[in-house]
Amino acid sequence: MSAPTRNTWQREAVRARLAEASGFVSAQHLYAVLREEGSTISLATVYRNLAQLADSGEADSLQSPEGENLFRSCAMKGHHHHLICRSCGDTRELSAAVVEEWTRRVGAEHGFTEIEHVVDLFGLCERCRGKS
Repeated sequence: MSAPTRNTWQREAVRARLAEASGFVSAQHLYAVLREEGSTISLATVYRNLAQLADSGEADSLQSPEGENLFRSCAMKGHHHHLICRSCGDTRELSAAVVEEWTRRVGAEHGFTEIEHVVDLFGLCERCRGKS
C-alpha cells in the first residue's frame, strides 16, 4: 500500500485551476495559467500533481486524438466514459452498461480476466455544429 499523498500548496493550486477549467486541458495550459498568476510552480510539478489527481480519481485523464494527455476535474465517481466536443472541449461524462458487458464478454471469450478499457468518444456538440 502506498503512502498517502501530501496536500501541498502546489497540489491545491493545480486542483483549483483544474476545477475552474472548462473541459479537458493540458498540463502545459494549467502551467501557463498558474505562471500568469505569479506562481513559481514548475511544469514537472504540474505534471506530477495531475497524475496524482488522476490516480486518486479526483481528475479524469485521456489522450486527445493528437496524442496529448489531457485532464479535467472529475465530477462522476467510479468508472465512466466521455463524449467530448473536438472543437470547444465540452465534455459529458457517461456510464455505458453496454460497453461494460461487451468488454466482459469479449475478455471471457478469449480467456482473459481483469479487463481494463478506455472509451472516449469525440465529435461536435450541437453549439459547434451550428457554427459551421
